[in-house]
Amino acid sequence: MNPQSSIRFFKRILILEIIGVLGAYTLYFKMNSSEDFRHKMKRRFPSVLEVYYKSNEWSGIYGLKEMDEEKWLTKKP
Repeated sequence: MNPQSSIRFFKRILILEIIGVLGAYTLYFKMNSSEDFRHKMKRRFPSVLEVYYKSNEWSGIYGLKEMDEEKWLTKKP
């Protein structure tokens, strides 16, 4: 592998990492601002929602999961 191709390879890896971080931040922001989106995530990707709740607990925000579950139970048609 010549130096030029290795530089291109690392640039591509860096771009993929940046896209991943921006995607994760966008998903977190959307879940943080919309209860309806969190409910959709619970139905489609429950493991992703659990990571969201755990990250909030690690940052000192507790009780969000319980509040959401209580609202969703009382909201059923």
